[in-house]
Amino acid sequence: MLYGIDIFSGAGGLSLGAEMAGINIMFAVEKDKSAAETYRFNHKDTPVLCEDIHNIDPLQHITPIEPDDQLIVFGGPPCQGFSTSNTVTRNMQNPNNSLFEEFVRFVATLNPDWFLFENVEGFYRFEKGTMRDKVKTCFEDLGYTVNDTILVASDYGVPQHRNRFLMVGNRNGILFQFPEKQKKSFTVMDAIADLPKLSNGQMDDSLQYICPAKDASEYAQLMRQGSRTSKQNYVSRNADYVIERYKYIGQGQNWRAIPEELMKNYANKENCHSGIYKRLKPDEPSVVISNYRKNMLIHPYQDRGLSVREAARLQSFPDRFIFKGSLMHIQQQIGNAVPPLLAKAVFEKILEYGE
Repeated sequence: MLYGIDIFSGAGGLSLGAEMAGINIMFAVEKDKSAAETYRFNHKDTPVLCEDIHNIDPLQHITPIEPDDQLIVFGGPPCQGFSTSNTVTRNMQNPNNSLFEEFVRFVATLNPDWFLFENVEGFYRFEKGTMRDKVKTCFEDLGYTVNDTILVASDYGVPQHRNRFLMVGNRNGILFQFPEKQKKSFTVMDAIADLPKLSNGQMDDSLQYICPAKDASEYAQLMRQGSRTSKQNYVSRNADYVIERYKYIGQGQNWRAIPEELMKNYANKENCHSGIYKRLKPDEPSVVISNYRKNMLIHPYQDRGLSVREAARLQSFPDRFIFKGSLMHIQQQIGNAVPPLLAKAVFEKILEYGE
């Protein structure tokens, strides 16, 4: 049996993928109260420590395991400092960038058989790769054989083009090989076509799916997993002038399609990020679901932003997974999460080495 400890857990995307693969989670650490509440609700048998990780001694919370059992520590320190979209604080003065040291401390203290360190793609190139090299050396000095790569979520059953950096280490001399790409990929409409039609600002806790499960896509059936209704159909309310802008944006287009006279409140449109006001293409995987409210990602056919359930589907959270906190906090939790199906593929590969 492989037991896991999830640190910097967020809402629990990595833990959900681990559980799907067959790993038992001993405890999780998450400082944000809303994310910790979400984790507790969806992982009812797992203790969650909602406090500053600097103050936690992992030895006080770990439970004994059998000699033949193994332990893995996994997690992703807050990644805003490493993000390629964050040009303001992408340097070593960002306090988030030192939190990897707490990850290393947990590994050094617990001496697990495995660790999995996850972060944004930008971590690989941050400070010309010196941060990645520093982290890798820290683990090698602890006696771990380490491999790392960048995986694309859409290669592992997630209907989203999302790149994540992963580093996996083993204490027993195993050089981990990352899972091969899956042959099948899923599109935006594979993910959300069976979800209810919504309007700007609609906030319905529960609505009927628009088709029976047998008529939904293979991906949608996987997400429904016996759920009878679509939960958390929450859409942020945009101002009327924003909705008017949406009407001009075709599938795959962004703010550049909006007429000049409707963008007069922007002092300099050239400073707009290419991901702003992006209407999703129905027949391709989604663009990155980060802070989809701020980015104003648009439904492929409806002139509105994405609902909580639609964004969760695009991240591969099943419909039974319920998010807690304010709408703003929920949207951030979804955007920050590791797609569970991507995590599942990596954890399944790790488990193969113990067979």
